[in-house]
Amino acid sequence: MKITEDIAYVGVNDHQVDLFEGQYVVPNGMAYNSYIVKDEKTLVFDTVDQHFGDEWFANIKAEIGDGKIDYLVVQHMEPDHSANIAAFAERYPEATIVASVQAFTMMKNFFGTDYADRRRIVCEGDTLKTGRHNFTFVAAPMVHWPEVIVTYDPTDKILFSADAFGKFGANDVEDPEGWDCEARRYYIGIVGKYGMQVQALLKKAAGLEIRTICPLHGPILSKTEEIVHAVMQYNTWSSYSVESPGILIAYTTVYGHTRAAALKLKELLLERGCPKVSVADLARDDQPEAVEDAFRYGKIVLATTTYSMDIFPWMRHFIDHLTERNFQNRTVGFIENGSWAPKAAGIMRKMLEGCKNLTFCQNVVTIKSALNAESEAKLAALADELMTR
Repeated sequence: MKITEDIAYVGVNDHQVDLFEGQYVVPNGMAYNSYIVKDEKTLVFDTVDQHFGDEWFANIKAEIGDGKIDYLVVQHMEPDHSANIAAFAERYPEATIVASVQAFTMMKNFFGTDYADRRRIVCEGDTLKTGRHNFTFVAAPMVHWPEVIVTYDPTDKILFSADAFGKFGANDVEDPEGWDCEARRYYIGIVGKYGMQVQALLKKAAGLEIRTICPLHGPILSKTEEIVHAVMQYNTWSSYSVESPGILIAYTTVYGHTRAAALKLKELLLERGCPKVSVADLARDDQPEAVEDAFRYGKIVLATTTYSMDIFPWMRHFIDHLTERNFQNRTVGFIENGSWAPKAAGIMRKMLEGCKNLTFCQNVVTIKSALNAESEAKLAALADELMTR
C-alpha cells in the first residue's frame, strides 16, 4: 500500500490473537504497522509481532527486492513492534539501528545486545536525512513506554506516531463502529494513565503541519477531518474531560437484587431525560468496555453487594482499573446491598478518595436484601440528584 510516492506500508494483520496484551478482547484482530521509505537511503519504521516475521520480510522484499536497507527506526520496544529486531539485524547486517537510549537498554534485555557497533542514538530534535526526506525525532516518554519516540517527516508532512492514535482491529476488517469506539477502548485501557504525557505530545504536535498520521496500530489517517477529529478526541481523553453526556451504571450482583436496582435506576434516569444510560454487569460484560464508558461519560453509579465484609471482587477489580488510570473529574453515586451489615458504599468511596476532582452524590442507596418502597424512593432521590449535578 502506497502512502506517498516513496513511502509504503509493510505491516501485517493478526487474526490469530484473542487477547491483546493478555487482557483486551479483540474480535476484529490487530494490525501491527510498519513502514518503508525508499529514498536515496532506505529506511524502515518498526518491526512486527514475533508470529509474523516471515510475512513482514516478504512485504519488505515486495517493495525493494534484494536491495539493502540503511536504517531501522525503532520507535517503541513493546514486543508487538520490536520482536523481529534481531532477525532484521541478521538479515540486513549493513543497516543502522536508530532508537532512543532507553530503547537500546531494552534491546539488550530482550536480545542480549544493544547493537553498540551499529546503532544511532537519537534524542528530541535530532534529524536523519535519507535524501528527499529529513526526519525529525520527537521524544514521547510514557506514550506509553518510557523509551518511545515519534518521527515527523516535514517533506510529506507525515507523523509516524508510534502507539499514539492507534486502535484495536486488523486493517483488513471494516469496523462498523468507525474509528472512535475501538480507538477509545485502546487509549483508555493502554495509555489512559498517562494523560499528562499525552498532553505534552499534543502540544509538540500542535506546532507541526500534519497531513498524514501513521500509527503502529490501526488505520492510517490521511483526511484532514480524520486527523482533526483524532487530535480532538485525544485532547479530550488525555485531559480526562467528559466526552459525551450520559451515565454509566456499573454493578455486580449475586442473586439478581442489585441488578434489579441498577435497571430500576436506569429506568428512572431515562424517565427524567438522561440522554444515555449505559449499564454494565462487571462479572459478565467486557470490563474494558465498562472502563471506557466510565471515562467517556461524566457520571457513574457503582452498585455492589457487601461480600465477606468487603465488596464483590469484580467491583474491586473495576475500581482498581479506574484508579490506576487516573480517574477524575466525574460525579459518582453509590448503591450498596447487604442483608445484615451493608458497608459496600463506604468501601467503594474510600477506594476512590485518592482520585482528583470527584463529586460524590449525597444520596447513597442502601438495599437490605431486595428493593422495597423505601429503597426505591432512595433510588428516585439519587436519580434526581444525578440529573441536577
